[in-house]
Amino acid sequence: MNALRKPRYKVDLAGLQASCEANYWRLVRLMPDMAGSDYLRLLVEAEDGQPQSLSLHVLERCRYTTTLRLTHQRDHEWLIPPSMEVRLYHDAAMAEVVAAYNRRRFRGVYPYPNEQMLQPDEKYQLNQFLGEWLGYCQRYGRSDQPVIIRQ
Repeated sequence: MNALRKPRYKVDLAGLQASCEANYWRLVRLMPDMAGSDYLRLLVEAEDGQPQSLSLHVLERCRYTTTLRLTHQRDHEWLIPPSMEVRLYHDAAMAEVVAAYNRRRFRGVYPYPNEQMLQPDEKYQLNQFLGEWLGYCQRYGRSDQPVIIRQ
């Protein structure tokens, strides 16, 4: 019976930090004027030809952090557009998902199964998804307004 039990999930802290660092630099590339601009909308080309975009809204600016809301917009009557809040830590050059699907503050490990239906590595998966989402936008997205880089 013990052979059927899965080993307990252990947090890959180095992997999570690497993902957060890569996401920080992806966001800085997508929104270089984050300190002066509150909004950016990227138009994304999809294979099916449906118009879609990613909007980045600055929610909060502090001395060492900036909080953004990222929202994927696509014309669906039946689907709420996915969004997440991301906090950028400028002193550490890291970006971490702090809210998604009406939840805030994700723990490093969750017991499984659980009532919220979260995966044991939910925090890691959200940050990985953010990286894939931003990478896709870097490859296939274009801004609907001129990008101004201040020196």
